[in-house]
Amino acid sequence: MKTALAVTIFTLAVLGGAGCAPQLSDRMAQVETAVTGIDKVEAEAFLARVRKAPDHLFTLLDAVGAEMAVDPQLLARVDKSKPLPSTYAPWDLVDLDGKGLSVSKTGLKLRKAAFDAFCAMSAAAKAQGVTLTVSSAYRSYAYQKALFSRNVAEMGEKEASRVSARPGSSQHQLGMAMDFGSITDAFADTKASKWLVSNASTFGFSLSYPKGMEPMTGYVWESWHYRYIGKSAAALQAEYFGGTQHYLMLFLDAFSQARPSK
Repeated sequence: MKTALAVTIFTLAVLGGAGCAPQLSDRMAQVETAVTGIDKVEAEAFLARVRKAPDHLFTLLDAVGAEMAVDPQLLARVDKSKPLPSTYAPWDLVDLDGKGLSVSKTGLKLRKAAFDAFCAMSAAAKAQGVTLTVSSAYRSYAYQKALFSRNVAEMGEKEASRVSARPGSSQHQLGMAMDFGSITDAFADTKASKWLVSNASTFGFSLSYPKGMEPMTGYVWESWHYRYIGKSAAALQAEYFGGTQHYLMLFLDAFSQARPSK
């Protein structure tokens, strides 16, 4: 219910509610409030870009809002500060087995939207001589709980929390995130990684934990971890948030709680 309400409010915030279109000044006020949660320098750069062509931002936000109305979990914020409930599980998981895709093990699953987008991305990469091998996809709350506990036993809680998510805090529980290749830093130097850096956003995928962003995201660099956010959100991220998914999610989460002035 809370997610559905948030999406409804987000749609109202973008579209202005039934029968009334908010003034540009009202929409800008919403944006200025929502952006306060991200890095100050990034926020100032963001607002400078918006003020040059505000209509373009709102066109993208309209598209994102429409997609969220159809799929409330598409852009759900999931991080250390905002975990999913233990009971959450995707309703439309698709097996990757037997689909002609490259996987490192059997039993991997993705939500339908992410699966369709990945199939298209995989085919495009293959046409250019690049193989995208999926090593991890959907993980249940119970799976993540066991994984985190194992990491704590091996390296201690402080280090484990830098390299893995506590149960409920993993994007994998959404069924929208994938790990590629070796799941090590060595992946960054592979053809697959370099292809993803250049092309993933075209298919609606975004790198979740960039290099040098641990103070913001709470996690070390993961060159192999991508989340499907949809093409509209990927364009919004690229144009206004320096390609940083974390800033995009903070902004959308704050914006979803805003309403246009009456």
